[in-house]
Amino acid sequence: MKTFFSDIFPKLQRFSQKLDNLTLLTNQHWVSIDNIIANKTVYIFRSNNELLVSTNGKVEKAKWEYLGNKSLLIDKAEESYLFKHGFFDENILALKVDSSEEYAVFVNENNYGGDLNSIQKVFDFLKEKYLEPSLKSHVETATGQRFENTYSPKKSKFVQHQTDKGIVEIEPCINMKGQKAFMNGQPAPDGRYKFGFLWYVEIRNGVVIKSSV
Repeated sequence: MKTFFSDIFPKLQRFSQKLDNLTLLTNQHWVSIDNIIANKTVYIFRSNNELLVSTNGKVEKAKWEYLGNKSLLIDKAEESYLFKHGFFDENILALKVDSSEEYAVFVNENNYGGDLNSIQKVFDFLKEKYLEPSLKSHVETATGQRFENTYSPKKSKFVQHQTDKGIVEIEPCINMKGQKAFMNGQPAPDGRYKFGFLWYVEIRNGVVIKSSV
């Protein structure tokens, strides 16, 4: 299990879920950021404390246990690991090696779609999602100046977005939820439209009902 040094996770604590949120942790496919392109290792924390570790389809059975005090034990056949809480949300799991500044980092396969395939892309995603909006809010509070949204209804009726299903036009809005969506001049078909990284929208009846933004 490869680990990484990083100073970003302590900066994200106020955005993090608690490690004892077992509903979010268990029965997800957590892909280890460890030479992920060549070897895909998936960790599945089952609710019965069984841990399945699948490397390129070859499965090893292990054990895991939440010990309280923000601590997680992973007990494998050859060795055991004690981790502390690093950072945790629906997309990223960072476990801090006990008594160290190193982190084992995982991405949720159900959400990331294969884009977050390096530690740098994980860092960039976290900065974009959490730190940059927080910095903007801090500057606005300190200066009293409000930043205009990138997409303004006064400037454009619809904004074109390149997705995995083609170009979709959506009414301008920061999170897009509730906005009308069109494709080829018609209400966009129902489904999930992926923009890149973990950004996607779900459309039903020509309206955005969910957005990852």
